Amino acid sequence: MAFTFEPLEIPDVVLITPDVFGDDRGFFLEIFKESAFKEGGIDEQFVQFNHSKSGANVLRGLHYQLDPHAQGKLVSVISGEIFDVTVDVRKSSPTFGKWVGTKLTAAEHTMVYVPVGFAHGFAVLGDGAELIYYNTKEYAQEHERGIIWNDPALGIEWPIEDPTLSEKDAVYPSLAEAEMNFE
Repeated sequence: MAFTFEPLEIPDVVLITPDVFGDDRGFFLEIFKESAFKEGGIDEQFVQFNHSKSGANVLRGLHYQLDPHAQGKLVSVISGEIFDVTVDVRKSSPTFGKWVGTKLTAAEHTMVYVPVGFAHGFAVLGDGAELIYYNTKEYAQEHERGIIWNDPALGIEWPIEDPTLSEKDAVYPSLAEAEMNFE
């Protein structure tokens, strides 16, 4: 089994495409293999797995957790498709405040690795989507933070208009006002 690891415009964010073996019965693929990921430059231990389902026009994010509970994520779409967005919130990074977006689909089995120090969000494309997140740290509500999805300073080009948001996602601060402790 093999994976293709493709660094995106912000090289720490990686698009991952697994080899898929299929026939008339269905398909088989590996989602994560420690040795292959290490060889591909991702040396992480995932400690919490989450399953998320969202309807049409839903936008979730932009979420992150503060250190020492900051999470790296491996995001996999198991049904539908999304526009996935990652924003660099590491203050000393040359790409601080920059974002990268990529389409992830269940049909293509594509995944994205979101490292620690990045905010993450996605918009559902089509009628709905289900995702599995593999996290490097457990969820810690007191360390959860976010950035407003439509911050003009970020200029994210979301492919949907007037999205359905959670109450929390609708009132997050701008990047300039957000609390973050990544260097």
